[in-house]
Amino acid sequence: MSYKAEYIWIDGTEPTHQLRSKTKIVNDAAEPPIWGFDGSSTNQATGDKSDCVLQPVFVCPDPVRGGDAKLVMCEVLWTDMTPHPTNTRRKCVEMSEKFADQEPWFGIEQEYTFLKDNWPLGWPSRGFPGPQGPYYCGVGSDEVYGREIVEAHLDACMEAGLGISGINAEVMMGQWEFQIGPLSPLQVSDQLWVARWLLYRIAEEFDVSATLDPKPIGGDWNGAGAHTNFSTNAMRESYDAVIGAAEALGTRAEEHIKNYGPGVERRLTGMHETAPWTEYTYGVSNRGASVRIPWQVEIDKKGYIEDRRPNANMDPYVVTSLIVETCCSALAK
Repeated sequence: MSYKAEYIWIDGTEPTHQLRSKTKIVNDAAEPPIWGFDGSSTNQATGDKSDCVLQPVFVCPDPVRGGDAKLVMCEVLWTDMTPHPTNTRRKCVEMSEKFADQEPWFGIEQEYTFLKDNWPLGWPSRGFPGPQGPYYCGVGSDEVYGREIVEAHLDACMEAGLGISGINAEVMMGQWEFQIGPLSPLQVSDQLWVARWLLYRIAEEFDVSATLDPKPIGGDWNGAGAHTNFSTNAMRESYDAVIGAAEALGTRAEEHIKNYGPGVERRLTGMHETAPWTEYTYGVSNRGASVRIPWQVEIDKKGYIEDRRPNANMDPYVVTSLIVETCCSALAK
C-alpha cells in the first residue's frame, strides 16, 4: 500500500537557513527514492538552472500523519550528484569518519521561543511580564505558557524514534528547551533538524510559531542557545582528556564563534549566563564561561564538556564538525 513521505531539507536563506518540506506518495514498502525541487524558490539556484536533488539520509516514522507515513531528512545535491554549497552535512560525514576511532558523542540542548502575533507567548500584548526568576523549570499558568505544545512535541519526537532526552521551561517566559542525545555527530545533527521541523509543524496546530532567534527580545532577557555537550572515549575515561578538549577549543575560538550561528554577538554579551563572544574561558560549574565542565565531571575525573557558545539558530552539522575536528585532532596527539 502506498504511503506519504514528507521530504525535509535545509534551504539557502541567509543569514539563517530555514527548513522546507513537501510530500511524495511512495508506492508499497519501497524506500523513499531520490527526488527534486525548484532551487530558484529556496535561494539555492537560478531560474535558468533551477533543479536541485533531494538525497534521503535519515528516515523515521511521521508522528503527525501516523500510520505508514514517514519523515525523510535529505541532503541537497546538484543534478550531477555533487553536494550543493548549502549541504553542510558532507563535512560532518568526513569528520565523523576521520575520527570514528575516538567515538565522539554529542548531546544538544535546543532552546527556542514561542511567538504569538510576533510577540513572546504569554507576554502582555506589546508589554512585558515580571522579571526573570520564576519561569525556569516553572509550574503554574501564571509562569509557564505553551506547555501543551511542548508535550505534544515531546510525544511526537518519541513516536518518531528520535533520541530526545528531556524538556524544560527556560529562563525567559515563553522560552523552552528540548535535548537530543547523546548520539554520534551525524545522528544528533540529523535528528535535531527533524525535531526542529516537528516543533514548527506541531506549533502550527496551536496557531503559534517557534523561533530560534538567539535574542528575540533585547534588554534584560535571556537569549536562546544550543548548548552543545561533547565527549570522546578518552574523555569518558580521563579528566586530563576533558581538560585537553576544553583547552583545544580555545585555540580556534574565533573560527568557532564565526560558525556558531548568526547573531552570536547579540547573545554572548557576558550577561545572562554567557561569556563575551570576544573572549574564551572554561571552568568547572561556571555558566558564565564559554565552556562549562560539570561539577560531577570534576568529581568523577572523567566525562564531558558543555560548549555554551552555539546559538539556538546554529547548524548542528557545522558545530559538531568543528568540535570534532578541533578536539579530536588535539586529543590524538
